[in-house]
Amino acid sequence: MKNLQGVKVMLVDDEPHIIQFLELGLMNEGFEIQTASDGMTAVNLALEFQPHVVVLDVMMPGMDGWEVCRLLKKNLSNVAIIMLTAKDEVEDRVKGLTTGADDYVVKPFSFEELLARIGARLRNQFPALFSEVTLGPFRLDDRRKEIQYQQRILELSPTEYELLKYLVINHGIVLSKSKILDQVWGYDFGGEENIVEVYIRSLREKLNDKEHRLIRTLRGAGYRVDLP
Repeated sequence: MKNLQGVKVMLVDDEPHIIQFLELGLMNEGFEIQTASDGMTAVNLALEFQPHVVVLDVMMPGMDGWEVCRLLKKNLSNVAIIMLTAKDEVEDRVKGLTTGADDYVVKPFSFEELLARIGARLRNQFPALFSEVTLGPFRLDDRRKEIQYQQRILELSPTEYELLKYLVINHGIVLSKSKILDQVWGYDFGGEENIVEVYIRSLREKLNDKEHRLIRTLRGAGYRVDLP
């Protein structure tokens, strides 16, 4: 990622080795870092630090990650929160989303995965930081609402633009139809999920992705963009 000067990430975890590992890696990427080892300290520091992204462990003594997430979302309206959880259970994901979490990563995780998710959250919630972004063969210009693919400007409808932007920004991450509907069409969309399939088919045609190597379908899970 580029243009990270002034981008703030807060790390909240009661395991010192995780904090040290992530702090070193993210500082090397250019982020400004603040850390906390317990929930109350995290809430107090966040109000002063004003982070763009908080990487937040769920299981902590005292105030747990769910309560920290709720308080941060209440006091910092646009902060992006990525939950760290040792459990890959639907109940945990649902609880995180209902308390305001924007994404989650299951322990153990790779640094590259977390970095990709931080980048995705920044581009989604702080687009002014990335008004023009180059990702693989794609160049996204959010001010012009244009996407270039292999140096060719694609003719896209507004919905196709938002869908392709969402897929590309979250490249490497499997996105379910329901999550795509929420992010692109909105939570109050009352139509059928198969509208996603219709728009994916249209995008594949415009990208000449006949063999579905760029926009992959993962049966029963959703879609994932794989950048060359």
